[in-house]
Amino acid sequence: MNAQAAATQPQQPARNQRTLVGRVVSDRMQKTVVVRVERRVKHAVVGKTVTRTRKYHAHVAAGEFGPGDLVEIAECRPISKTKSWQVTRLLEKSKAV
Repeated sequence: MNAQAAATQPQQPARNQRTLVGRVVSDRMQKTVVVRVERRVKHAVVGKTVTRTRKYHAHVAAGEFGPGDLVEIAECRPISKTKSWQVTRLLEKSKAV
């Protein structure tokens, strides 16, 4: 394959970008929201389904997301010590006023 043919083929992404869906818990920081992601796993010993939660700090350019909003976050380069995710889209607006 020559160099010109290789240049015309589309570039594949270097890695797959991880995405998660969760609820916004806090929007008190500037350009940052805290997103709670829940997942259901089977307990190893008991066998019961258990809910595991984890909170992620996600970057937001403008403060358009509020507590209770369902959002999708995607992994990105580290922006700060605790922030390596960014909000990609709003899935559901909070019904609370």
